[in-house]
Amino acid sequence: MVQIRKLGIIGGGVMGSALASGVITAGLVSPSAITMADVSEACRQQLSEKLGVNVTPDNRTAVDGADVVILAVKPFIVEAVLKDIGPQLSPSQTLVSIAAGVEIRDIEDSLTGLIPVIRVMPNTPALVGAAASAYARGSSAGDSDASRAEAVLGAVGTVAEVPERLLDAVTGLSGSGPAYVFLVIEALADGAVRMGLPRDVAVKLAAQTTLGAAKMVLETGSHPAQLKNMVTTPGGTTAAGLFALEEGAVRASLQRAVQAATDRAREI
Repeated sequence: MVQIRKLGIIGGGVMGSALASGVITAGLVSPSAITMADVSEACRQQLSEKLGVNVTPDNRTAVDGADVVILAVKPFIVEAVLKDIGPQLSPSQTLVSIAAGVEIRDIEDSLTGLIPVIRVMPNTPALVGAAASAYARGSSAGDSDASRAEAVLGAVGTVAEVPERLLDAVTGLSGSGPAYVFLVIEALADGAVRMGLPRDVAVKLAAQTTLGAAKMVLETGSHPAQLKNMVTTPGGTTAAGLFALEEGAVRASLQRAVQAATDRAREI
């Protein structure tokens, strides 16, 4: 089992706090072994009260002695943060960046020495411990660095390693994907309301149906088409509903959504 004696997180926003909460809940790192840096005093106070972690306005304090340093800041301030902490980083530490769109090469070029860098694309379900994250290794990142990253990311969901060139596709799928699924849930609920169900019941059933279907794919290992066919009786209600979806080009629309988001990720 990977041991992380001390964790530093720069940025106490949504994702930074979600990762801290996840590793604490999983028992990977104790609150007293986590130091989070943020410029906002109000944010620091909230993190201290809610998570019990150490807080500081100084990025270098968060880096000091940490096995893993998570860079959870907005992309436009990454360069300034790296300039600040770069001289303090050592090859024994693993730098994990969740800054969207900031390539490994740009991070490594901002650092002095062979610092192991891991670039991650997480998603917002990390807030409920159900993230789908993917990561890529930098030129100096070895197996131990990958294991550290997987341990942290695994505390808030599932994780996969991909070449960096595929992280834009990950962005188009799982990064933006929760919004697609929220839209599907909303549309299913709207359809049920149209057929007479109360709104609260419709939303609850639509969300649980989506969750249950996803669990079946993950836990059975069956192809989604096989599971779909199990529900579809010849000439039955599901067959009629699926035909309506195919007429509306739902399958093609979802594919185009992933492509459009991927293309946009490459542009920014």
